[in-house]
Amino acid sequence: MKIICIGLNYRKHAMELARPLPQEPVVFLKPDSSILKNNKPFFLPGFSTMIHYEVEVVIKISKLGKGISAKFANRYYDELTLGIDITARDIQNRNSAAGLPWELSKCFDGAAPLGRFIPVTSIPDMNSIKFRLEINEKIVQQGNTSDMIFSINEIVAYVSKYFTLKTGDLIFTGTPAGVGLLNKNDNLVAYMGDEMLLDMMIK
Repeated sequence: MKIICIGLNYRKHAMELARPLPQEPVVFLKPDSSILKNNKPFFLPGFSTMIHYEVEVVIKISKLGKGISAKFANRYYDELTLGIDITARDIQNRNSAAGLPWELSKCFDGAAPLGRFIPVTSIPDMNSIKFRLEINEKIVQQGNTSDMIFSINEIVAYVSKYFTLKTGDLIFTGTPAGVGLLNKNDNLVAYMGDEMLLDMMIK
């Protein structure tokens, strides 16, 4: 099972990180040991002092596919949720500045908390999904898939040129602006529309 992630897919997020807008999807992978399910707590690691949250819409691939056309990409996923791409920003910044890979900043244990999956059929329009992240009852991120640089179907088509997508693979589709620092005892609650999909603590 693969966890495929898309970086810098919202213009304002790219701007807040002072990164140029991508001309094609920015792709990286997380290992399955990054997955954190069932609202289990995330324990802050000792190797970073800048652990950041990034809330994202996550889709689950439902059947085998390779070289998928964007026109038919919706046939290859049937569930979605919200996830947190937890990032060690200090490590990412340091490695990026040196022109080095930054997997260590994204791929550590527990760095991909997942909310409860819901069927795609419950979503009126995949290109207009409102979602938000609250920390300690304060909204810190708000997004809408209509603001994506690359739509969900375009992402599926793009990554399937390089990877055979298999049943159960996950795609994190990018985060909107508002990313920031996680602190001990923070309570993260993520909503898709008005439906709460994730509720977890930072330890």
